[in-house]
Amino acid sequence: MRNKDEAVVIFSGGQDSTTCLLWAKKNYKKVYAISFDYNQRHKKELDCAKEICKELNVEHHILDMDLLNQLAPNSLTRTDIKVDTSAPTDGTPPNSFVDGRNMVFILFAAIFAKQRKVSDIITGVSQSDFSGYPDCRDVFIKSMNVTLNLAMEFEFNIITPLMWIDKEETWELADKLGGFELVRNKTLTCYNGIEGDGCGNCPACKLRKRGLEAYLEKKTSVHN
Repeated sequence: MRNKDEAVVIFSGGQDSTTCLLWAKKNYKKVYAISFDYNQRHKKELDCAKEICKELNVEHHILDMDLLNQLAPNSLTRTDIKVDTSAPTDGTPPNSFVDGRNMVFILFAAIFAKQRKVSDIITGVSQSDFSGYPDCRDVFIKSMNVTLNLAMEFEFNIITPLMWIDKEETWELADKLGGFELVRNKTLTCYNGIEGDGCGNCPACKLRKRGLEAYLEKKTSVHN
């Protein structure tokens, strides 16, 4: 029998996954956060994830996925590869894309969830702000959901609260969930490993900053 009162959140300690964690806390009696150590360039994100889970009183698990780094070297795992500052013009994913990462993360989250009879898996991917990453698209999530159900004879439900909203709307959602300051100050989205507002120059920081500025402008105009 499936446990519909619990959920597993794929959690990096970044803006999107923290917003999803806050969303899950509002919608489930118990939430598990699961993070992955794949020898990422800035392991500080795992420290952020631990601290956020502690603050929100969420059970947190970190899985060792170092093999992913060995198979798919990229700018998020290798200090000798400079992070692309803009998307490639030939339509290929940026060098911060880790081949198979979301697929592997969802698979292992599903294995973790099934052992606890939990069907709902929450991930912060977004097709609106997918930065050229093919494994953030809705069609991939739907396909992965079907594959997991067939592979494990279990009715999983992959939930993507951010799929059709942009960064401005993600900030708005975090604010509505009472987590605006937490997301702004304690998450790590920056490719250069700087907590909070980040370096301001990498693609992740630029996307985050544009969304924040747009939301704050909207919020100010509404209050005025």
